[in-house]
Amino acid sequence: MPKTLTRVTTRDELPKSTSVVIIGGGIIGISAALTLAEHNIPVVLLEKGHIAGEQSSRNLGWIRKTSRHANDVPLAVAADKLWANMRSRLGAGVGYKQSGIMFLAKTVEQMTIHESWLKSVAELELDSRLLSPSEIDKLVPGGKADWKGGIYTPSDGRGEPSIATSAMAKAAIEKGATLIQGCAVRTLTTTAGNISGVVTERGEIQCDQVLLAGGAWSRRFLGNHGVSLPTLPVVASVLRTKPIEGPTDIAVGGPDFSFRKHQDGGFIIMQRGKVDAPLTLDHLTIGMKFSQQLRFGRDALNISFGKEFFRDLNTARRWHRDKQTPFEHTRVRDPNINHGLLKDAMHNTINAWPIFKHAEIEESWAGLIDVTPDSTPVIDHIKTIPGLTVATGFSGHGFGTGPAAGQLAVDIVLNENPIVDPSPYRFDRF
Repeated sequence: MPKTLTRVTTRDELPKSTSVVIIGGGIIGISAALTLAEHNIPVVLLEKGHIAGEQSSRNLGWIRKTSRHANDVPLAVAADKLWANMRSRLGAGVGYKQSGIMFLAKTVEQMTIHESWLKSVAELELDSRLLSPSEIDKLVPGGKADWKGGIYTPSDGRGEPSIATSAMAKAAIEKGATLIQGCAVRTLTTTAGNISGVVTERGEIQCDQVLLAGGAWSRRFLGNHGVSLPTLPVVASVLRTKPIEGPTDIAVGGPDFSFRKHQDGGFIIMQRGKVDAPLTLDHLTIGMKFSQQLRFGRDALNISFGKEFFRDLNTARRWHRDKQTPFEHTRVRDPNINHGLLKDAMHNTINAWPIFKHAEIEESWAGLIDVTPDSTPVIDHIKTIPGLTVATGFSGHGFGTGPAAGQLAVDIVLNENPIVDPSPYRFDRF
């Protein structure tokens, strides 16, 4: 995980009851806890490891509307407003800056994809626009690559994952939320078919509602309750450079690299054209649901078979409330860093913008991303378990929409008027 992750001090005492229990201390769960606390609704958030220990601190920090599915863009627009107000809401900065995001096209086919996306969101009145090669050179000077063009959204931005979720967590605590780390939830309890509490490794908490925001762990938790959530894991490797004079404040995504400025003056870089896809048992059981993604995105997957398959095979899928769970055996997942991909990322970035040949790597890390068949999250009630809501499967986009996704989850939990239309996030679409 990033060395710069801000740790949060939380309480250890487990309350006997509350109104809402949130499972998972990533940005979605923390945002929901903050929203509930601001509404004076008793909430207890339980995190098996520590706040923002997994993907919420390991992502790129991009806050974007560009290239999202059209029906997912309203959530990103809502998130923009929440990010812009975050400093005053929390009384602390989260590294937010509306510096713009640009995607580049090397081929006519790639440019056609950008053109098609822009047409798909035409009714949403975004500030996105297509770029010519000369406009790219003006916005990001010093480049040497031959681009066909690109697409640019000035109102997109960035935040700092290593501080944002932690700052939100501290504010939630100050406003009355109870956050507990190092406490895994084992199972749900029901009375007359409805949620009545959760069993943790430290005891039971009674509650009226449960929100599961467990990221890549959500599928296994739900599976123990007979609910099949179709998500598969991929691993993204990322690096951060030491401070360097870079070409722009704009975040730039090329076909095989991406970079964005870090608040300390360095850059966050990855090989945008590849992620690792270690095979697991789930690939065999639900892989066909991802056939369309595989058909169009196979080249972006570095598929492998090895230790991860057997580790997963030996990890329990069913357990009882009085037994240790996978969440207690592994508090924080630390996937292996693919240094080969990071070497490629630096090579490709330098070829496009030679100024990066002066960059020195400060640190690197890897994060586990839970991907759904349509790369869109699930934010919905689970009808077979009344009182259970899930907000998961963000497919690598959770940080950017996190504040709005957390609020939407709360709106659904409380049956209130939702911040955006929740229909794109229905569980039953699968």
